[in-house]
Amino acid sequence: MRALVFRGPGDIRVEEVPDPEPAGDEVLLGITATGICGSDLHGYTGETGRRHPGQIMGHETVGRIVEVGSGVTAHSALAPGMTATVNPVIGCGACPQCAAGTEQLCARRQVIGVDPARRAAFAELMVVPTGNLVALPDSVPAEFGALVEPLSVGYHAAVRGEVTPEDRVLVIGGGPIGQACALAARRLGADQVVVSELSASRQALVSAIGFPVVDPGVADDLAEAVRTWLGGPATVVLDAVGTSDSLATCFAASSLGARTVLVGMGSPKVALEAYAVSTYERSLVGSFCYPSNEFRETAEWVATRPPGLEHLIDGRTSLADAPGVFAGLAAGELTANKVLVMCQEHGEAR
Repeated sequence: MRALVFRGPGDIRVEEVPDPEPAGDEVLLGITATGICGSDLHGYTGETGRRHPGQIMGHETVGRIVEVGSGVTAHSALAPGMTATVNPVIGCGACPQCAAGTEQLCARRQVIGVDPARRAAFAELMVVPTGNLVALPDSVPAEFGALVEPLSVGYHAAVRGEVTPEDRVLVIGGGPIGQACALAARRLGADQVVVSELSASRQALVSAIGFPVVDPGVADDLAEAVRTWLGGPATVVLDAVGTSDSLATCFAASSLGARTVLVGMGSPKVALEAYAVSTYERSLVGSFCYPSNEFRETAEWVATRPPGLEHLIDGRTSLADAPGVFAGLAAGELTANKVLVMCQEHGEAR
């Protein structure tokens, strides 16, 4: 099969590799499309050091079942030809966290696309543990299946922030995860949601999916602009940037007792205004992946085709052209919001 193989910073190539074969409890998936995540791009540039030479990356994916392993029972309801998306978080299956369904907190978890020992989804074929597959109805555009993973990240952040219909929600950052956070807040019933974003193209996309946008580069007083849009300071802030500056904005634009969720990973270390947390009794919580039930619930929600999803994908490329797209995104020459690598058919990035 063909796959994108990462060979080092700035070097990713299409190579022929052996076809994978499913073990007894695995499924062989023919990959339809895999989204290029910001973490993939940062791995490609070498910024994070979380991708390794020889690795096949990719975790935002959808495909069709080609073969089920010999140990997959009939009652699993998985069969060749079905469309499915993949929860990339694999727990050990034996610890209390896995028993509770919170595999993202398993100390021995593996993440497809991050763990170099696992061939991931920038390839024509991939093997997946049966329990990590979620089938999608044929009525859903297959490409929407590649959105389930990032949408689950945003949903878990909103759940961690305990968003309710009564909340005033500020989302910092209008990229794919910020978009997912805003959609998740709306999904949880919040109708007062505003997004802070610098990029004009992302501002347009966020507006297209139905959210007001504040441009921090234009607003004289960002906190006041947020209060104007929301009718008061934010009670929940979902920080999809994750830098010292974005956290400062979280505190400046939020109320006493507000909840801030740090889901962006723009910097491995941040400076924190401790008094802004303690004296105002704010909560600051982290959010990374998601429990398996939230991933399944998000897949079910995507299957209802909620408004806005059609705007999230604005670039497509074939496997053959994907190295050039990675290079263009890394250099800032391509400004697409979400590019899908079409692994079984040809496409063109735009």
